[in-house]
Amino acid sequence: MTLVRWSPWRDLVSVQDEMNRLFDGLMRRRDAGTPGEWMPAVDISETDEEFVVSADTPGMKAEDIKISVANNVLTLRGEKKNVREDKEENFHRIERAYGSFERTFSLPSGVDSQNIRAKYKDGVLEVRLPKSREAKPQEIKVEA
Repeated sequence: MTLVRWSPWRDLVSVQDEMNRLFDGLMRRRDAGTPGEWMPAVDISETDEEFVVSADTPGMKAEDIKISVANNVLTLRGEKKNVREDKEENFHRIERAYGSFERTFSLPSGVDSQNIRAKYKDGVLEVRLPKSREAKPQEIKVEA
């Protein structure tokens, strides 16, 4: 059996390095309020008839959002503008994020890209991607 000299300082430095990495990652996520780093949260669900993409885009207008489909890829683009009315006010904390964003999603085969619909209401963008006839599940009756 080989004896290894134990150094408590080496272990402490290792723990400190891990904690620094953890807090650096957390701070990067919290500092998402800088321009260009904002990404809306997205939910994607599926029914028998369609796929539904819902994106949280509070404080935006419908005309600030662009949606495109090309090569089976859905792209959501937009810009949430930083609106500060009072230039005399001293801010102590700014947590609301703003800036440009772009989200892309690969579409599954069987999406009818000609009939995609989008609706914007109460800060939520909803994109409905209907399935083509071939992609819809079909029930086949068994004859006895």
